[in-house]
Amino acid sequence: MLKHHNDIPLVPKRTVVLGAAGFIGQTLVNRLSTTDVDLVSLTRQDLDLETPAAANQLTELLHKDDTLVFISAKAPVRDVSMLTANLRMAETVVEAVSRQVVAHVIYVSSDAVYHDSTEPLTEDSPTSPGSLHGVMHLARELALTQSLAVPIGILRPTLIYGVNDPHNGYGPNRFRRLVKQGQTITLFGEGEENRDHILVDDVAELLQRIMFHRSEGVLNAATGHVTSFRTIAETIVSLGDASVGINGSPRHGPMPHNGFRAFDPAATVAAFPDFRYTPLKEGLAQVNRQVSKA
Repeated sequence: MLKHHNDIPLVPKRTVVLGAAGFIGQTLVNRLSTTDVDLVSLTRQDLDLETPAAANQLTELLHKDDTLVFISAKAPVRDVSMLTANLRMAETVVEAVSRQVVAHVIYVSSDAVYHDSTEPLTEDSPTSPGSLHGVMHLARELALTQSLAVPIGILRPTLIYGVNDPHNGYGPNRFRRLVKQGQTITLFGEGEENRDHILVDDVAELLQRIMFHRSEGVLNAATGHVTSFRTIAETIVSLGDASVGINGSPRHGPMPHNGFRAFDPAATVAAFPDFRYTPLKEGLAQVNRQVSKA
């Protein structure tokens, strides 16, 4: 749950975004650029959080009234070296903010911190990650919350889709690219897993709201509706200009999350009563229009 330190939204004096070149970072920066936010957008080229000098560099850059948005990550985490690199980034942020205290820290985490459940997940669900990726995010959350004496807002998005996703992971982003190329979509099994997907623009809007309300605590970013991967593939094919096939394939290993990962969005409604998650079919159509215009 979130606690708002600003009952009425207020523009921070300055916002520093770490990871401004990434999928979420770009979308957030583009959104904030249309507001009155005094924005400092930092990419890896501007400040490499893994380097020994990074903590000193970030300390010198920060001001006491800043909102610091920490998005930078090497993801998804597949091995111990990636885990170590991500923890080093968190160490840099902790060192810098410990030296130069800021007004607010926002961390973009992941729903991977949660244990699998047959019931819809909430912000109070057990954090018991079953992957290195989830371990990384939970460790970074704890590093921030147990080391820093500033309000910290944590956003835990579920599967994100949108125009500029660089990962090409299984799901809407890959399916859309395959349809555009006129290639067959191959599903894992029959695509029967039911998952929640959130539009990256909704993630950016939630981050802006957390920023303006100076919110503290944890919030899941998930629509509350699950859809099978086969249905997603069929929807994307229906939006395309060419008809492509959708094939199943033999599974190798167990079905991720036992084929079901749902969320209860009640905390989002409580925190931001006027916020509306974009329904998946509407979001997929929006992305398709944006890509067609590009």
